[in-house]
Amino acid sequence: MASIWVKSDNLDEANGRFEQTRLEVPVFLNSVPKSGSHLLRNIMRMFVPVEQQYKADFIQWANMQQHLKAFDPANPMLSWGHLFLADASAIETAPARRILLYRDPYDWVLARARFFVSDQFSGNLDHIKGGKLSADELITMMIFGLPGKAPSLRDIYEMNAAAWLGARCYPIRFEDLREAVGDLASKRAEGFFESLFDASGLALPEDWRERVAVGSAPENSGTARENLTGIGLDLPDELSARHKALVDYHVPGLRHLLGYGEA
Repeated sequence: MASIWVKSDNLDEANGRFEQTRLEVPVFLNSVPKSGSHLLRNIMRMFVPVEQQYKADFIQWANMQQHLKAFDPANPMLSWGHLFLADASAIETAPARRILLYRDPYDWVLARARFFVSDQFSGNLDHIKGGKLSADELITMMIFGLPGKAPSLRDIYEMNAAAWLGARCYPIRFEDLREAVGDLASKRAEGFFESLFDASGLALPEDWRERVAVGSAPENSGTARENLTGIGLDLPDELSARHKALVDYHVPGLRHLLGYGEA
């Protein structure tokens, strides 16, 4: 079983600095893993009372039945996880406002590679650390997966992202979230967060910029790129043309469906 090592944050304490309005309906932050899940979660935590934040676990298919109270409309909670679309997940999350977060598959491949060889990740892939694979080999495996150990890009994006676009959800791209966080004074950022909060059933308070700045601080996200340690490979900042072609071969049409690139 994989383990993720992250330090605790002080966001519950920071939450107390702001006046909070109680949720009236459950909100579920669903995301493709390694797509800014902690960033979105931590921002939203600044707008919801601590007692309405469901922190028992990241909700996934394997543990969903243990956490159904996260979606109880009689006791609305803000929860988060990585759920693929299926009959049970659609039915159980139906009472919630669903937010879907994903990132460009080209960048996701590199984010996944960095995380798997970092100190923050431990599991059945520890043998790929320490320079035993070249960067190109590792990146290729992040696209096609490792049999019995790590699903392929297609397996993850097909059910965790693409399928949800055919259901009721509010999709956001990590790149748009990151841009809004980086330019909070802009009208574009205001429009982004107004739309996100409207989809979540929340009003955008006057001090929203301060709250977003606190929640998005990198030190509060243990899996943010700048906080990963022990990466022994020199991984590129951008996917090579060859690996982009491999992504397009592996999942033709996916980037266009998600709002990236051309058909």
